[in-house]
Amino acid sequence: MNAADIMTRKVVSVDAETTIAEAARLMLQHRISGLPVTDQSGKIVGIITEGDLLHRAEIGTERRHRRWIELLIGPGRLADNYVDAHARQVGEAMTETVVSVTPQTELPDIVQLMETRNVKRVPVVENGRLVGIVSRANLVRALIRRLAEEQAATARGGFSDSKIRADLLAIIEQEPWGPRFSVTVTVESGVVDLRGAITDERERTALKVAAETVPGVKAVHDHLVWVEPTSGLALPG
Repeated sequence: MNAADIMTRKVVSVDAETTIAEAARLMLQHRISGLPVTDQSGKIVGIITEGDLLHRAEIGTERRHRRWIELLIGPGRLADNYVDAHARQVGEAMTETVVSVTPQTELPDIVQLMETRNVKRVPVVENGRLVGIVSRANLVRALIRRLAEEQAATARGGFSDSKIRADLLAIIEQEPWGPRFSVTVTVESGVVDLRGAITDERERTALKVAAETVPGVKAVHDHLVWVEPTSGLALPG
């Protein structure tokens, strides 16, 4: 999946001359935490977020520093702080450096970008113009859609026990934590039985989750035994 598959296409945006009051009202009205800022041609020139409105003089939350710290910070940074606290137009308070993606950017890359840059939404730009936005909410909606599709596929049936077993063994084989030599898998009428030994209790949960992700699985029965690596003491789950 890529950005075009999940992005919001009707983007609520503002221009640089929009008042701070109007931008804040739009965020609340549309239940969003940020607004792209565009020029007359639709080119994105910045973004205004809730974070940009945290330190405001009107509510007494502007940044304050001790005098000796002010001397270290310097007048330029202090001037920026003043603008953040008193700006009346979006263009004065917005973040000008905007992290964006294209409609073809794949979801893993978008998530990595969000985590690396610590942002909650990413504008989608094509040929220099804003065409959509991907937020964390869009990613959650995509997750819900895919889970519903998997559930519907399982409900339709048609999965053989041998196919279910092969798919689960393939997952165990490819995962670095997979106990491929100490665990056996049997499947009967869609019910998975896990038997064998594990050396870390977290493997038990991971194996159960892996089985639950295989299409056609109706239930998972855990018969795994935990073996303490040092002493060799074996304890049932």
